Amino acid sequence: MVDDPFLFGQIAAANALSDIYTIGGKPLTALNLVSFPSCSLDHEILAAILLGGAEKVAEAGAVIVGGHSIEDAEPKYGLAVTGLVHPRKMVTSVGARPGDLLVLTKPLGAGILATALKGELLTEPEIETALKGMATLNAGAARVMVEVGVNACTDVTGFGLIGHALEMAEASGIGLVINGKNPPTYPHTLEMAEMGIVPGGSHRNRLFYLPQVDGAEQLKPEIRDILFDPQTSGGLLIAVSPDKLTELTEKLHKAGAGAFLIGGVEENPAGRLRFF
Repeated sequence: MVDDPFLFGQIAAANALSDIYTIGGKPLTALNLVSFPSCSLDHEILAAILLGGAEKVAEAGAVIVGGHSIEDAEPKYGLAVTGLVHPRKMVTSVGARPGDLLVLTKPLGAGILATALKGELLTEPEIETALKGMATLNAGAARVMVEVGVNACTDVTGFGLIGHALEMAEASGIGLVINGKNPPTYPHTLEMAEMGIVPGGSHRNRLFYLPQVDGAEQLKPEIRDILFDPQTSGGLLIAVSPDKLTELTEKLHKAGAGAFLIGGVEENPAGRLRFF
């Protein structure tokens, strides 16, 4: 995702921890999983990656209990995370109800900006907002949604906003409607999308999920690419009843998270999504 190994470790850890936060849980332990070309890259790079990950795990209040490593041509880093959640307080992708509103806690565009960075069209300082967003834990957002009491949640990662939203639609047996005109994005995302700087994952997501989507042909191509853009360490997508929206929004902002109202839930057609 980035050239800075310490930041790379932070983002990878935040991404791994997100699954625990998505269900309203508390991370307890993390196990490092590393692939590294030790014969061709300095070990200080690996040390920086692990240090970045360790910092985020500590921020989450969890502990690293060890790890596994293998020799590989390409550096890879992730964590296997365990956590704790009360069964009666667990938030899942099942439970979204007709009339609910959809709130997203981080902007979109991580995949597009990472592609632009690799292509040297943008520098890390130019996408600092996105890098900070990816390295930010979903801890505050998770704490707030449990406190407020929401109906469903999923995090937005590799399948893009539309892919993960459809998972919620299928699991809950409802339909979703999403604003396809001006989705929340990190700075420079729209500019890069208009230039066609889009990762391959966005195209694969679009091909796979498009049969379940209505109205996509009415969207601008660059907006469509953003909505299908695969995210790394994306935000939470929350379904909340309208009477709790103000409380959720205010508390998310106080917790330092975003609170973008992007759509809502309707009864039919179940398992589908449409744009407005």
